[in-house]
Amino acid sequence: MTRDQEPQNRGPSGPEPERPRTAGPDADPGKGTGTGTGGGTERGGVTRLAQPHWIAYALAVLGAGLAWAVTLLADRLVEIPLIPFERPLELLGSVPQPWLTVGALCAGGVVGLLGGAVILHHELSLSVSAERTVLTREDRSRDIPRERIGLVCRDGKQLVVFGHEGEELAREECDLDAGRLAAAFTSYGYRWAAEDPYRDAFRRWVPDAPGLPAGADPLLRARDRTLRKSGADTADARELREELARLGVFVREVDKRQFWRTAPGAGSDRGQERGGPGGS
Repeated sequence: MTRDQEPQNRGPSGPEPERPRTAGPDADPGKGTGTGTGGGTERGGVTRLAQPHWIAYALAVLGAGLAWAVTLLADRLVEIPLIPFERPLELLGSVPQPWLTVGALCAGGVVGLLGGAVILHHELSLSVSAERTVLTREDRSRDIPRERIGLVCRDGKQLVVFGHEGEELAREECDLDAGRLAAAFTSYGYRWAAEDPYRDAFRRWVPDAPGLPAGADPLLRARDRTLRKSGADTADARELREELARLGVFVREVDKRQFWRTAPGAGSDRGQERGGPGGS
């Protein structure tokens, strides 16, 4: 397919993706819509989407409140038979006021703030512009040039970025609002779909499944062990997904069960089988 040809819009049996929606008939795809429609922060032609920082502050307040409640109940808690941490509670109750309350509020607030910072650190954030999309999680960023992206969609709790041949360039857990994501991408002229157009092409993975490229089955076995131990959104699971994508195998999971597909046209019989997962 040449660069001037229209990219494949329809999956093997999936719905036609939505056409891009811009802010108006004369909208410039090189300019974001800012916080008004994109739901993110626009700076220099870049829309940034991330979980709000008030989450960390809210957890700080919650931590301080819980610590204060423990100080109020410390004397009563030690009277309960078989209560754990009896000795620490007795020491806590021996601290004079107002130092007990002040110390508890500070300690609880700091613990809550650190917990919120850890949560935000593990959440996906995005920078979208007319030239590129950058996905950042923890200390790792993935820069995808605009010309490589054929379609973007939300698949359940995951954000999926497709190339022009139906291949997955990225699939990341994402708790950001779907409306905010759609507005941010379409404001720059990206094509957005309400759901994965290749959803029906996925089939359940079982060991030694026929049709898999060489080397894919061991990776799927290793990923299956990782999912059963921890979950889908771990570093090991993400790395194994990327290794499979390099082989042309794209994976999604439902309740720790893996489903796989290849890019359209990768094989004569691939993309014709049904029975992909109904959930996300």
